[in-house]
Amino acid sequence: MAKRPAHAGTSNALSPRLSRAPEMARFLRRAAPAFFREMAREYARASVPAALSPEPLLWPSTGLHATWLGHSTVLLSLDGFTILTDPVFSSRVGLSIGPVTVGIKRLVEVAAPVSKLPRIDLILLSHAHMDHFDLPSLRLLEHRETEVVTAYRTTDLLRPRRYARVHELRWNESAIAGAAKVTAFEVEHWGARMRSDVFRGYNGYIIDTGRHRVIFGGDTAYTESFRRLKSQRPFDLAIMPIGAYDPWIRVHCNPEQALLMAEHANAERILPVHHKTFKLSREAWSEPLQRLLHAAGQTSSRVCLGDIGQEFHLA
Repeated sequence: MAKRPAHAGTSNALSPRLSRAPEMARFLRRAAPAFFREMAREYARASVPAALSPEPLLWPSTGLHATWLGHSTVLLSLDGFTILTDPVFSSRVGLSIGPVTVGIKRLVEVAAPVSKLPRIDLILLSHAHMDHFDLPSLRLLEHRETEVVTAYRTTDLLRPRRYARVHELRWNESAIAGAAKVTAFEVEHWGARMRSDVFRGYNGYIIDTGRHRVIFGGDTAYTESFRRLKSQRPFDLAIMPIGAYDPWIRVHCNPEQALLMAEHANAERILPVHHKTFKLSREAWSEPLQRLLHAAGQTSSRVCLGDIGQEFHLA
């Protein structure tokens, strides 16, 4: 095989991208001021404190207890077994470049920092999107007694040796993690963290500790798969996403669809998440919860949490 000429990397004929370099440079010069002005506004904007401050360290060791910490992060205690879903404690999520994170900023601060939580027995990760799989938050939660259940081909993003065990699940696979049996099920979303890593999985989960059964819907558009979760025994709680549907309805359900899917699964209560925390779409800040409560009508008491930091308790 002939050797590549030493000058080939500088030849426009052999490297056509170079012929576009001046055009790209002009585009970046035009776009950069607007981009950096928007970034400056974002950094200057303060996040609003959460309306409520939960106190999970005071929860009893029996019963089902939950608090919504913001976005899709819910702390559960099932008879003293603690579970944290899609933990995001960072003020901004996105790409980290040294000490700077380029990405979206919280509208509302996290309701409680990691330091005010009990030790977490199990972390559930639905998929690798940066607003659900926040690496700085996961670094804070690393503990040799904490297990992780995550989606297919996402373990490489973690530091598995710093946890007790990491279970990677495909749809319909199960794992025993401490006191819980966790089963992954199919949702309607996608799992790529960047544009090219389309091999990554994305899950919803059933959590079963014997006395309590909970659904964590992760991120999903409307799907009939929740019908297949139904059994004679109802679920105590369904943690369901209700925001970021306008215009992303093909990958995020709207509030009415979230309620319907919870009903398909035979869930007695719904804990709405994925709203009020990050500006991901066009709907108004308060619209998802208002629509959910309207759809629930006379059974609106089934919607057990509405404010970030609020607690729910079931003996």
